[in-house]
Amino acid sequence: MRLFPRGVRLRTQIVLLQVALVALILGLAFGVFAYLSDQRLSAEYGQRALAIARTVASDPVVREEVARYAALEPGPLLRAELASGELEQTAEAARLRTGALFVVITDDAGLRLAHPDPARLGQKVSTDPSEALAGREVVIREHGTLGDSVRAKVPVREPGSDRVVGEVSVGISTEAVSDQLVSDLRRAAVLVMGALFAGIAGSVLLARRWHGLTLGLQPAELAELVREQDVVLHGIGVGVVAVDARWRTTVINDEARALLGIAGDSGRSVDSIGLTPRVLEAFRAADGQPVQAAVGDRIVVVTARTVTREGRALGAVLDVRDRTDVESLTRQLDAVRSMSTVLRAQRHEFANRLHLLSGLLHGDRPSEAAKYIDELLGSGPLGAAMPGIDAVRDPYLQAFLAAKAAHARENAVSLRLGPSTWVDANLGAPVDVTTVLGNLLDNAIDAVRVVEAATGPDMPAEFDAHIRDDSVADESGAQARALVEVELVQEGSTLHITVADSGPGIGPELVDSLFADGVSTKHGGGVPGGRGVGLALSRQVARALGGDVWLASAAGAGKQLSGAEFIARLPGVLSEGEVS
Repeated sequence: MRLFPRGVRLRTQIVLLQVALVALILGLAFGVFAYLSDQRLSAEYGQRALAIARTVASDPVVREEVARYAALEPGPLLRAELASGELEQTAEAARLRTGALFVVITDDAGLRLAHPDPARLGQKVSTDPSEALAGREVVIREHGTLGDSVRAKVPVREPGSDRVVGEVSVGISTEAVSDQLVSDLRRAAVLVMGALFAGIAGSVLLARRWHGLTLGLQPAELAELVREQDVVLHGIGVGVVAVDARWRTTVINDEARALLGIAGDSGRSVDSIGLTPRVLEAFRAADGQPVQAAVGDRIVVVTARTVTREGRALGAVLDVRDRTDVESLTRQLDAVRSMSTVLRAQRHEFANRLHLLSGLLHGDRPSEAAKYIDELLGSGPLGAAMPGIDAVRDPYLQAFLAAKAAHARENAVSLRLGPSTWVDANLGAPVDVTTVLGNLLDNAIDAVRVVEAATGPDMPAEFDAHIRDDSVADESGAQARALVEVELVQEGSTLHITVADSGPGIGPELVDSLFADGVSTKHGGGVPGGRGVGLALSRQVARALGGDVWLASAAGAGKQLSGAEFIARLPGVLSEGEVS
């Protein structure tokens, strides 16, 4: 059964329910107060009547007169005597002095010896006097000849004896009790009305507060919103973490728990749910910029935005997207591009050689053409991409190294193989290997490019001399200022990689945090959306294989190399056996 019509808004329902509840509680409280006040006033007036009756009954004159009249026979002469006697005067004086309804004195037979109405003297009282005549005091509410009253009955004892010779009955009108009760209830009613108005005001304020907290939505709309939120948040393939204005979590869907590796129920501080420093920094920034981060063995892209409504900040929302598969495809695409670069370079070199042969033949110099062909056959159809590349038997790895060598030459950097390089196996995990090797080589090439750029025409002579002293000869015998050396060594199915460069090395302030997510020596490192993912990703890939990547030397990597040296160990990435 509905309490309100369907069209009544929630705010109005809250006000009406609160007012009804306050009115009901105050009404019950008022009723209880009225009942208790009536009982209290009756008891108070009863005790007052009892005190008056005790005072009259203990008067020596009253005791003597009651004992004397108790021995006389009733009659007209007796009534006339009673009307002007001591008992009537004493009783009437006590009544007028105390404001009682009546003060009645009787003998041991219940005949009135004193009464406010002289015509009733000598008659039997209208209420039962047996309790008082039995020697017991009584306080009772009864109806007599003078109306309703709260009355007290006290025995009158014979002077010098405990024998009961009569009673004193004192009554206070219930109208007096009612008048006092009405006066008390009027004062209570003022307080009740004040409390009712305060309750109404509080209900209105509560309704406004509720309206603000629920953003003006009705119960049906709130229920539908919760259902939709549950379906959407737990059904989409995007992780969602929401916080309120105090940065306490309000929503964490299942996808976010899986992608970010977090746990914990809603209501906890965002700092305590297990977010990585880079993700937490991006969340706190909440600038809407996508930030790539490494979380466990996954690469995720997080975007945080603030949530406002009607100009009031409600919190922030972080959406998380898995980029692990995309990064894997990107690495494979990089490998394909590397091979394409090598093939393009080889095609260019092959075309140049054909042009030379064509010129020799058209110039009628067949002997020189034959000699040139013999030289080509001796060094391979396209020439060696790198000196010592034959020590690497895997064609995929050869193509990758050749592509990196071409990339290095384009940036005025010489890439060479270390003297201990030997790999006589196929790659079983080419994507993982090229991810780690590619990141290390790219970082080394970028590092030595800094030194190469510093040796321009505006560089101080002493610095240029220092660089030239540290330079080494490339394969043509010329001095190369920028040099990167890579060494690949096979140990069963494990591949060991060493990459060293002639760059400036790693600053001591970055040594301990170099592999942290978001830390980079390049421009844009350490800020949301910037660099700082490559080394963290390389270490994660290596550790996922059971190996590792570490910094062997921050500076002075070798006799001729003044830069950093990195070492990687990748177990299980090589397939031993015959090379295809």
